[in-house]
Amino acid sequence: MDNEARREAVAALIRLAGSPDYRDRADAGRSLAAFAEIPEASGPLLGLVLDAGDTFVTLATAEALLRRQDSAGLAVVATALAAADPDRADWIHTAVLDVFGVFSHDRDAAVRECEALARNPDDQMRCGADQLTVMLVGINPILHPAQND
Repeated sequence: MDNEARREAVAALIRLAGSPDYRDRADAGRSLAAFAEIPEASGPLLGLVLDAGDTFVTLATAEALLRRQDSAGLAVVATALAAADPDRADWIHTAVLDVFGVFSHDRDAAVRECEALARNPDDQMRCGADQLTVMLVGINPILHPAQND
């Protein structure tokens, strides 16, 4: 897809993110997460993770961002976590557990990304990355690499 088409998709999803219907906002969050690396998407994604109207939007958007398993998705979640009220922070934590509770190598890679984000010059990003790292380190994933005897 060319850059213009990607920007048009982001613009349409940003409009959907402004819907009064929580289902529209959750769909926008899940879909917009695929474009997290596009600068225009970061503000609306942050707003959806911190959605004041419905915690389902928070959960759906945070999960989609975390499933990217890259710095773009983790950066939005970390920034949101630093600004989240206790209720939103709990739902972000639920998303972290849902996404990183299975494979240890995924959790470990996310910890490394968060450690890099914690060196960011932005105070909110650093604070959130530190909080996200604590959440990740506290997870005991179900599956670990096979041990060679």
